[in-house]
Amino acid sequence: MRLKGIFFTLAIGLCFSLRLASTIYAEDLTLGVATTVPINDSNVNDGSIISNSSKGFTLSQKPYDMSVVGVVVLNAAISIEATSPSDKVKRYPIVSSGTTGILVSTINGSITKGDHITSSSIPGVGMRSTKAGFVVAAAQENFTSKNPKELKRIEAVLFMRHSAPRATLQRNLFDVANLSALAWTEEPLTVFRYLLAGIVILLSFILGFISFGRVAGRGVEALGRNPLAARVIQLGIALNVFITVAIIAAGILVAILILTI
Repeated sequence: MRLKGIFFTLAIGLCFSLRLASTIYAEDLTLGVATTVPINDSNVNDGSIISNSSKGFTLSQKPYDMSVVGVVVLNAAISIEATSPSDKVKRYPIVSSGTTGILVSTINGSITKGDHITSSSIPGVGMRSTKAGFVVAAAQENFTSKNPKELKRIEAVLFMRHSAPRATLQRNLFDVANLSALAWTEEPLTVFRYLLAGIVILLSFILGFISFGRVAGRGVEALGRNPLAARVIQLGIALNVFITVAIIAAGILVAILILTI
């Protein structure tokens, strides 16, 4: 009887495992642990990219969004539900790692396998990443469309981090120029203070080396004319080195004051 019970238990376990496996393949479950969060949007779809801001969890709405927390997965293999009586919005399961489907568009060009995917200006939709910035996933299949408004849910491996792809010098300079222009537009006073501090430091180095160069040159000439006064001339050069260091230090101190005031 004991042997029959063991076989019966094994048979039930095998049937359960086969049913679970068939369900996974039939429903294309994402093999990842999802956490349910309240999302303040009505048009949330399977594969939507979700960000977290002061307004709560919402669809991502800007390219290279650093506040992205995950992707909606309606058929996750494992889902941890955390409900609260105070919830006034619908909860959706999201995952932040593993392989899953993600909504994408060709708004930034066609997507090929291996391309990095980042958020875009289309709410909750990803696009191909072409520059340094925060990325969400790596595409595991191709997507080509002439219509940038056409959306498709493609398979991707999630890994949320900052990415700096290889680029030409021209592209790097272009990115620096764009970031500088954006910073000048959003915080002009801060940019001006950094610019002024840099100018002060540069001038202090220039004045210090000019002063040192002049005195050092004269000291070498005087040493050649009067070798007996070598000690006095060397003390003069040493004093000039001290003055040069003092000028540079003063410039750095002024720059720090400009940035901290």
